[in-house]
This record gives sequence, structure tokens and C-alpha cells, in this order.
Amino acid sequence: MRGNQDFQGAMFSYISLEERVPATHPLRKLRAVVDALLATMNREFDAVYARRGRPSVPPEMLLKALLLQILFSIRSERQLVEAIEYNLLYRWFVGLNIDDKVWGHCPFSANRERLFNEDLARAFFERVKHTADWAKLTSDEHFSVDGTLIEAWAEPLSFKRRDDDSASPPGRNPEVDFKGQERCNDTHASTTDADARLFKKSQGDKSRLCHMGHILMESSRSRRT
Repeated sequence: MRGNQDFQGAMFSYISLEERVPATHPLRKLRAVVDALLATMNREFDAVYARRGRPSVPPEMLLKALLLQILFSIRSERQLVEAIEYNLLYRWFVGLNIDDKVWGHCPFSANRERLFNEDLARAFFERVKHTADWAKLTSDEHFSVDGTLIEAWAEPLSFKRRDDDSASPPGRNPEVDFKGQERCNDTHASTTDADARLFKKSQGDKSRLCHMGHILMESSRSRRT
């Protein structure tokens, strides 16, 4: 017998998000580990928050939401907040109930920029590393280094000498001839992106203003039996 579609929404729901997530889902183990690590960072979190004022996005939820963005390759924080709104798995992982209101992307970005400075991020990932070392999941016998250059959003014309105070005419780009000039990171810097550096991937390749994204990772080994 063919069933009929019924689009009438139910007024009440008696199934929790915990029951919606399969017991074998890989995010279950990840959330347990992340919650345990975040529970040890209460002192660090309290140090960057004021004792008075309106409650902000909880830092634990903020970090777990950013982990979702990385794991599922969500392109922007606007799309991340939108996905948490309708995705029950994401709500469960972050720690929101099905009726809880999700934060807007603007408060989310503002809290993220204020909270996750270098010290807090380092403290979290140091705990991740210590946990992996304690469980004997890491080894220093085999490792790989990946050197990646991320091209900066800076024009080559912005790469000037550090002692150059000359101003460009308003309304137009400066006319500069770099032919025959030696430019290096020791004497030059970008006026629009101070963190950008002049690099090239290989000998003979064109130099570009880039950011360096070096990654050190453990190499997996196959055991012989």
C-alpha cells in the first residue's frame, strides 16, 4: 500500500539529539576527547572574560564549531552558522539543544577574533598533543614536513623598501620599474600586508608575495607481520 506524504509539522518532539546521532558515529569519540580537554582550560578562559556584562558565545561551543568548519570544509563562518542552524549533528556536537537559538555570524566572528589568540590556541593544541603522547599515538621516529605557500592578497607594487617614505599620486597606482633591482625580505616589505613575504617554490620560479604554511606531521607506518 502506498503511503501518503504528510507535511504538517508536529507541535512537540519527544526524541533528543542524543538519540539522533548513531552510536558508532566518529564524532562521538571526538566530542568526548574535546570536551575533556576543554574542561581543563577553565582558568585560561576565565582570564580573558570580564566578570560583568552580557554572556557571550561560550568558548567551548565556539571552538567546537570551528572544529566542524575544519572537518567538513565549510567555506565561511556565515555558512558555518547557517549549517549549525539546520544540521542536527552539528547542533549535537557543539552542545546546542534542538530548540536553542544559534548565534549570528557577526557575534560569532567577533567572539572568535577576541578569544582565540595565539596563547589560547597553543594551550588547546598542546593539550591535544599531550593526550596523544599519553595514549602512545605519536612517535618521533617517522615524520613529514609539508611546505606550502599561500599567495597573499597584496600587489607586487606594494613591496617597497622599508625606508621609502615616498607617497603615490592619488587615484592611480605608482609607476615602478623593478628591472635590475634586488628585492629581498630583509630590506623590503609590503605596505598593504605586513606579514607577506617574497618567496618562490623552486629555483627559476617567479617570486610571489606569500604566507608560509609549514606543517609537521607524523608519518604512519605499516607493520610487517
